[in-house]
Amino acid sequence: MTSVSVIDSSANFSGNSRSSLKKRTLLFRYLAEINLIFGFWYLQWRITHSINFDALWLSIPLLLAEIYSYIGGLMFVIGLWRPLARQIKSLDQLTPPLLKADWPTVDIFITCYNEPPEIVEQTAKAALAINYPPTKLRVYVLDDGNSSAMRNMTETLCIADLQSPLLQQEANRTDAELSVLIERLQKLEAFQNNTQATEQWLQESQSVEHQDKTTAEILLPNLQQLILWLHPQYQNLTEILNSEKATLATAIQQKELELAELARLRYIARPKPVGVPHHAKAGNLNYAIFSGETSGEFILTLDADHIPKPQFLQRVLPYFYTYNIFSGKYEQNRIAFVQTPQDFYNIPPGDPFGHRASLFYGPLQQGKDGMNAAFYTGTNAILRRDALINVGLQYFADEFSKDEKRLDEFQLVGGVSSNSITEDMNTAMRLHSAGWQSIYHHELLAEGLAPDDLSSTLKQRLRWAQGTIQVLIRENPLTKPGLTFWQRLHYFKTMYSYFSGFATLVFIACPIIYFFTGTVPVKTYGYDFALHFFPVFIMNRLTFLAAVWGINAGEIWRSEQYALALFPLLIQAVWSVFTGQKINFQVTPKQRQSGIYLRLVWPQLFILLLTILGMLWSLYRFCTGHLNNPGVHVINSVWAIYNLLLLSAIIRAAVWQPESKI
Repeated sequence: MTSVSVIDSSANFSGNSRSSLKKRTLLFRYLAEINLIFGFWYLQWRITHSINFDALWLSIPLLLAEIYSYIGGLMFVIGLWRPLARQIKSLDQLTPPLLKADWPTVDIFITCYNEPPEIVEQTAKAALAINYPPTKLRVYVLDDGNSSAMRNMTETLCIADLQSPLLQQEANRTDAELSVLIERLQKLEAFQNNTQATEQWLQESQSVEHQDKTTAEILLPNLQQLILWLHPQYQNLTEILNSEKATLATAIQQKELELAELARLRYIARPKPVGVPHHAKAGNLNYAIFSGETSGEFILTLDADHIPKPQFLQRVLPYFYTYNIFSGKYEQNRIAFVQTPQDFYNIPPGDPFGHRASLFYGPLQQGKDGMNAAFYTGTNAILRRDALINVGLQYFADEFSKDEKRLDEFQLVGGVSSNSITEDMNTAMRLHSAGWQSIYHHELLAEGLAPDDLSSTLKQRLRWAQGTIQVLIRENPLTKPGLTFWQRLHYFKTMYSYFSGFATLVFIACPIIYFFTGTVPVKTYGYDFALHFFPVFIMNRLTFLAAVWGINAGEIWRSEQYALALFPLLIQAVWSVFTGQKINFQVTPKQRQSGIYLRLVWPQLFILLLTILGMLWSLYRFCTGHLNNPGVHVINSVWAIYNLLLLSAIIRAAVWQPESKI
């Protein structure tokens, strides 16, 4: 994989973990400071010297869009001020060692809803193949679609897992230990049958004169006294033997339970009573947590198509433990979750849909990590069950105090947040506000399926945007108690970015308006404009290059294209949330939806057509000698061409088809 670097897992450093500033952070800071100063200088000039008062209807929106962008850039810089690069030893390499008997139990939740069983089967097989003690690992298929095909697949795979060499070896070992315990119990019961007679004989022997006693009659009472002295809590040998029998019986029961529990793959389909909100993925996860069928100390959440690597648990679990040199033991800390990158194994050449997110799962998440604000993104992450339940129950109690009817939803809302369709980010924010900490581990440990058609891609992006704005309205991070200043900034920055569609519309419209009307939002495009604009533009690009250093240039360009091209979707998201439209969680399809999707990008096509017509019209006026200020035409043409290049990505995606297989 090229988009996410993999951390060297070798234990070639002292201690169990270490962190440092990401490379080139100081260079980024230096450039960012200059960029912000130049940007402020540019805005000051724009406000005081460049507003076209003859066209305020256009000048003011452009100025506001530029101010919006500057504030976004300021938060971007602050968010990347302290990016952390972490290294940690695997669970089996810790110093001093953490015994396998002390390794935590882990539940793997594979969330699915009407996905093809064969996709979920691949994920389940990979989860079962994770390098971890089989008695401490459980894999659960959380089927929100309650599909008989999914249930059958799970049962078949469970039987195959039980017949695997690993499970057979574990069963033989447990069975051998059980046989030893049963044999010991049988011997103890046989020995106990003579205990009363022995004790009675000892009592009688104590009344006989010393000269008449044999050696056994002298030693046995002393032996009895020694045994009772070693077990002062008991009155006689019978009590000791009864206690030992109880201990053995408990151990036998535990071993029998271990044999019964060797079935590591389980199926859970929650009931969906009519009239009770189901809360989509959040409800699916919460039901698994509270239904009584799961009990792992940690929970690994995986989307139906995300295939984990064998080393996943051993690479991430060490973050949850801190060695106490005073007690000489590993103790659990305040880490609530550890998030790892997302990437995909089915992205076609050129990534036409812009799925690779190495900027987010890289500099941005590392920057959040440096300020204890790493985001939980729903899959490829491990959560501490206690943290999730404690915080979730507190929020449920608050909601229940306002509406007692919500008691029916207890099993669906007590853990993962159900307050938004982006339950993952909201859950992370709640955990942070409760004082829990987070980690971003920059190592690719699972890969999934990305949507490979525009319809599914837009559905996914719209859900992200709507859910994030929902959180802003319902649990504004700027006013949420418990968050640090830096955590507030990181959450608000993400929410703020989804309002960029309005600014983008202004930036796109300005050159089009000029081509057809000759109206310009800036009073002058001459030397004064160049003096203020170009230093800012150059410093902005240099700063961005320093931030994304090491990420494929084509991927960065694709992300910039979609940042602009998705402006209709972002506007739709804001409008739908603020107007109170009902928003449902829609699962992203895991199979290609064939077709041409130009109808989904008609706003972009309309803008593209207007831009081209405007440039042609302006060129015609130039050729006929009716165009004033050709220099302004050149500037707006360059601006328009740049916009066209950005818009072209989503239009190509609308008609993209996979290569036919011969």
